[in-house]
Amino acid sequence: MSLCDDTLLCNFPKCRSKLCGFAWVTACSHAFCDQHGSGEFSRSPAICPACSSALSGKLDIVRTELSPSEEYKAMVLAGLRPETVLDISARALAFWTYQVHQERMYQEYSLSRAEGQVKQMEKVLTQQNQSRELELGAMRGEIASLKKVTDEYKRKYSEVSERLMERNRQYQKLQGLYDSLRLRNMVVGEREPAPHGASDFTSGVVRQPSPRGSPSFLGMGPEGDSRLFSSLEPEGARTFFQFSSPARERGRCFIKKH
Repeated sequence: MSLCDDTLLCNFPKCRSKLCGFAWVTACSHAFCDQHGSGEFSRSPAICPACSSALSGKLDIVRTELSPSEEYKAMVLAGLRPETVLDISARALAFWTYQVHQERMYQEYSLSRAEGQVKQMEKVLTQQNQSRELELGAMRGEIASLKKVTDEYKRKYSEVSERLMERNRQYQKLQGLYDSLRLRNMVVGEREPAPHGASDFTSGVVRQPSPRGSPSFLGMGPEGDSRLFSSLEPEGARTFFQFSSPARERGRCFIKKH
């Protein structure tokens, strides 16, 4: 606010609004809006809200009109001596100058306070940026280490995959060889004839030579029968016919009777 400004501000700390209409003016050179002046100066004793000065005099608090009428201006100083008029004017200008100086001091205080807050915020921001840079560096290092671990796992995975593929190829090759050998054994088994008397042997029935086919069999007794089959088999081997069976016992009894 400069001297050419035609509006004062309320000196109440939490108001700071422009004065208009009526205002409360104090002997300690402070001005208040009509709302706060009426509320603060209605109590006794009256205390200035700006400087806490006691206002006990009759004219220490004046409620004045900021935009007086022309009739008031024509009559308020009428009849006063020039020196009195100049004294009143000088005091009114001093009041105005004090208000301007007070507003300037308040603005400078607000500016210095804002600058201090800005510096504090810049300091906090710098510290936060440094901490973020440190965290970012640590995270970058961790990411690099994780990339190395990932690359190592990828390399091991590729090696294991190659080994698995090689094992699968070997398995397929062995499976093919096994299938070919199995098929070959099946074909050879089908081509070879079954041995004579094998089916009768497995069924428990032994075919004996016909009497017409072997005439010497009739002249042999039980001893000759055993000598014949013992000569056909390896020494020390026990043939099927050396085991006693009901059919053989009946044959021996039949030969003895005749």
